[in-house]
Amino acid sequence: MRLKDKVAIVTGAGAGIGRGIAERFGREGASVVVAEIDKASGVAAERAICEAGGKAIFVETDVSDEAHVKAMAQETLDRFGRIDVLCNNAAILLTHDEARAHELTNEAWDRTMAVNLRGYWLCSKYVIPAMLRQGSGSVIHVASPTGLFGFTRLTAYSTSKGGVVALMRAMAADYAPDGIRVNAIVPGTTDTPMNAVTLSDPKARQHFIDVAPARRLGTAGDLAGIAVFLASEDSSYCVGGIFTVDGGLTAV
Repeated sequence: MRLKDKVAIVTGAGAGIGRGIAERFGREGASVVVAEIDKASGVAAERAICEAGGKAIFVETDVSDEAHVKAMAQETLDRFGRIDVLCNNAAILLTHDEARAHELTNEAWDRTMAVNLRGYWLCSKYVIPAMLRQGSGSVIHVASPTGLFGFTRLTAYSTSKGGVVALMRAMAADYAPDGIRVNAIVPGTTDTPMNAVTLSDPKARQHFIDVAPARRLGTAGDLAGIAVFLASEDSSYCVGGIFTVDGGLTAV
């Protein structure tokens, strides 16, 4: 087991990519903190990890709320005494509210930034001190192709994900001397609840299949392997990397 004796926090771990990563971390021997805003899905993820023979606790967490994040980090330390891995994954896509810049509402912009970018920063802010005391750690930001290339009518989401990449690079440079690795995973179009509205349209679904050279959508399981690699000591010299798991989408 590649993560034996490690303690890993996964935000947004109740569904989709986050749950796939959390369950794989559990199978690899980590004690997993399921940091999730939705209680029902968080409890379900905790149960699934434990029933598979792993260790997990659910901590109800709104990553945009500083008090929530601070309490989640403290509860992790109270239960496990250390934090080895932070996987920042919790994000929202306000599909029906997205628009071009001049059409976007302040509310849609602010809410997207609060969860997708402020949330990553807040979780890092309250987890990094424990890693500094240990002299080691791995922070994994789940980013998006929308933060690297232009996509129409995804103004707030794209901007937030571009910020995630910038945050990753700034943190990677700052904390590498302290033994803390910071990297980003870039999923392609993944068949998850976040994308359910878009992918419910057969034409749209086929479009996203066709534009990826692999000719299929991604799954949560596709992301889990690279997350384990970045969480483990196998990636000890990986700092500031952008790891695409997109079926070739950004290669063409």
